[in-house]
Amino acid sequence: MNRRNILIGAGSLALAATSVAALAPGPSALAEAQDIGPDDRTLGPEDASITIIEYASLTCPACARFHEDIYPDLKEQWIDSGKARFVFRHFPLDGLALRASALSECMEGERFFGFLNLLFSSQPTWARTSDPIAALQDLAKQAGLGEEASGACLSDDVTITRVLTQRKEAADEFDINSTPSFVINGQTVKGGLSLEEFNEYLNGLL
Repeated sequence: MNRRNILIGAGSLALAATSVAALAPGPSALAEAQDIGPDDRTLGPEDASITIIEYASLTCPACARFHEDIYPDLKEQWIDSGKARFVFRHFPLDGLALRASALSECMEGERFFGFLNLLFSSQPTWARTSDPIAALQDLAKQAGLGEEASGACLSDDVTITRVLTQRKEAADEFDINSTPSFVINGQTVKGGLSLEEFNEYLNGLL
């Protein structure tokens, strides 16, 4: 299956343009809506005073830059130190991102975040190749998932429906319309922040 067919097959997915916006807190009532469920992918202590939910698309260059340039320091300073809990949620902007999301969800435990880093670091390669599905399966093989298993993951309707539901809830509950976007202690924060701006914002919550 080539990329064109992937995009055609995902016609039901509402596309959103990736944008970088300034800090934009939402209403405090959103805090009640950021329940962390059993299917959420999390790092850091459950009782941390700060919860950072990232909404990202795996084909989004701005998301890849965040994970390459800012996330490692953010993780070290806030998540690994126990001051914040991090939650990753999918917000696919196109059909290929949707399939990549479904594939990533087959990775168990901390392997998920390792595979996530691999997808973002190699995004310019697999997302632009003439056969992105084969490229994704090659990456999955590096992560220990065979071709048959990865093929099943890529087309798993249950996971795909869950990802699309997650995307719709993000738009409806948190007014997410671009990636990366964050919900930090119930407040919607659009992407494009530097590490210094993140630190300033998070320090203000302590």
